[in-house]
Amino acid sequence: MSSVPLRMLPPAGQLARLRRAGRDAGSLHLIERHARAYGHAWLVFASGVFEPLFYLLSVGIGLGVLIGKVPGPGGRLIPYRDFVAPGLLAVSSMNGAMFDSTFNIFFRLKYAKLYDAVLSTPMRPAQVALGEIGWALIRGTIYAIAFTLVMLALGLVHSPWTVLDVPVAVLIGFAFAALGMTGTTYMKSWQDFDYVLLISVPIFLFSATFYPISIYPRAVQVVIECTPLYQGVVLLRDLTLGVVGPGLLWRAAYLAVLGLAGLYASGRRIGKLLLI
Repeated sequence: MSSVPLRMLPPAGQLARLRRAGRDAGSLHLIERHARAYGHAWLVFASGVFEPLFYLLSVGIGLGVLIGKVPGPGGRLIPYRDFVAPGLLAVSSMNGAMFDSTFNIFFRLKYAKLYDAVLSTPMRPAQVALGEIGWALIRGTIYAIAFTLVMLALGLVHSPWTVLDVPVAVLIGFAFAALGMTGTTYMKSWQDFDYVLLISVPIFLFSATFYPISIYPRAVQVVIECTPLYQGVVLLRDLTLGVVGPGLLWRAAYLAVLGLAGLYASGRRIGKLLLI
């Protein structure tokens, strides 16, 4: 009788392979879970496209008629709508990544207890972090593609280098998603998210999204230049207007390093919080 249950189990080698396959695909399973969940709330998912689009139509095009031209990359005067559009594309990527990597992750961690269930499977904390950040990147990429198509339709694309706008937007989302998830693991209550707004709103307003940072004193400029959104805005604006140089590689590397550091830190934090 005791041999019957044993015969129902796969061979030891196959069992090991199944466990290894489960670990390797764990991040993809988490992404699939989120995709299925948002299938029933697609309107919430799509809403992230509209905020930067409304800013573009009202500020970039509406107010832009009154402003005229502003200094762009290299000091060249460009229409205000051409200046604002790439910045709002960067903001769109930031918002898509930040929303999923902060509020949603906090709910899954503290209330839904999703990660407690996930970590009872062969998945590891690093895979949880990779899956969550991967899903945030997918959301941010969809927003970036939609916004880029709007820019194309409105005649706000002026260079073949614009084809790199979406990959750069993904890189911006990676940096913000990884940093956002790391910060969320330290949150104790919903009130702590006031700090998220305290940081994200000034970054949105002052990172050369709506006007050049040359209007600030040099000390303030240095602080702004250290923010990931500013680096992303400059990258997208230069690519969209065709002002390309080696300096853009350093900006991209900065965003990549921030993302990788946040990915590593968030994985360790999830493990510390749940595997105790």
